[in-house]
Amino acid sequence: MDNLMQLTKIGIAEMGIVKGSQIIRTSGLGSCVGVVIYDEEKHVGGMVHVMLPDSSLAKEGQLNKAKFADTAISELVNKVVLNGGRRLNLKAKLAGGSQMFQFNSSNEMMRIGPRNVEAVLQQLEKLQIRVLGSDVGGNKGRTIEFSPENSLLNIRIVNQGVIII
Repeated sequence: MDNLMQLTKIGIAEMGIVKGSQIIRTSGLGSCVGVVIYDEEKHVGGMVHVMLPDSSLAKEGQLNKAKFADTAISELVNKVVLNGGRRLNLKAKLAGGSQMFQFNSSNEMMRIGPRNVEAVLQQLEKLQIRVLGSDVGGNKGRTIEFSPENSLLNIRIVNQGVIII
């Protein structure tokens, strides 16, 4: 990367769009899921850092669409299309959804990482967007970086190195 101006950083419960040789990155993916939706022919893509599976968990009147899988995915699709992506050509890649802590409970609410992954995949299926690659689950944190120029998702896994999908 020649110019730091080409890097867009996405925080927790945020989303962004990049084009061409720009790069987009999010860090701190534990139970959260980083989702990339892109059009490889138009070299445009977006990333969202999903924190929770369902917007029904939102506080009254304070809906951050990027925070929840059920609202974030459709919002990201809209933004990619508004920036030149073609709806029928959109594809997805994702990473994260770890179970960062072990609980002695079978309480479904404590399975945030797996529930986030399930919710993201459900929304992508509903919108008929194919998932071309994923690195989800486990118990390690991740940082992901995506370039729409080559459609590669670089995943750095804590204490395990890098994989590219």
